[in-house]
Amino acid sequence: MLINGVLADSLPASDRGLAYGDGLYRTLEVLAGQPQRWRWQWQRLAADCAALRLPCPDEALLLAEIATVCAGLPRAVAKVVLTRGSGQRGYAIPATVQPTRIVSAAAWAGYPPERAAQGITVRWCSTRLGLQPLLAGIKHLNRLENVLARSEWDDPAIAEGLMLDSDGTVVEGTMSNLFWVRDGQLYTPPLDRCGVSGAMRACVIDTARQLGVVVSEQRLQPAELLAADEAFVCNSLAGIWPLRQLDGHSWRVWPLTARLQQALAG
Repeated sequence: MLINGVLADSLPASDRGLAYGDGLYRTLEVLAGQPQRWRWQWQRLAADCAALRLPCPDEALLLAEIATVCAGLPRAVAKVVLTRGSGQRGYAIPATVQPTRIVSAAAWAGYPPERAAQGITVRWCSTRLGLQPLLAGIKHLNRLENVLARSEWDDPAIAEGLMLDSDGTVVEGTMSNLFWVRDGQLYTPPLDRCGVSGAMRACVIDTARQLGVVVSEQRLQPAELLAADEAFVCNSLAGIWPLRQLDGHSWRVWPLTARLQQALAG
């Protein structure tokens, strides 16, 4: 683990990331030393930094640090955490910000391959996402809603839980973004009120449009998802997982989902 470029494993207790969750993070796959889908990861990190008024690290420096922590790992999971650093007591942003940059890596543990090939069982979560447009889309460090939602089940047969917002519309999975297909068109919920705009979400949208698929953002009611022709969740580590079963409803074929999986694998 590197903290501000130095091998270390501890932070000052005064760091605002610990005190207030004042920061953001990205998680990515690194294969043979190369960060996967880096263009989308960097775009999202830079956008989130701008939204939080957090100084963005130099891209070349960040890539070098990722390479350092992943050295010797053929396939790894890298994590980049940026906080606003230490400051005086209270919520006010310090006049001079000295951000904390944490770059770490772990050996790739992977997911069962059948999730991508055969689809997954998902469930509805009772924990709702609060509406806060100012933070919508940002992968900030305040993830307690997702933590509580993921704690709702321990059945290994259930791979993911879907979360609604406080208005009852479907937003995302606890660790993934959601897409669905209707009449050959691809849809995903807008993330203008809550939720995380993942790098893989952006990659899927760009890839689908390159394939000539129409992609739209649309608010979604639970019943409308059950009526979809196909649906899938995605994130940067899992890739694309088709939905096989939800709330008693089953999907058995995913033609557009399979096209996207193949395009991303290439």
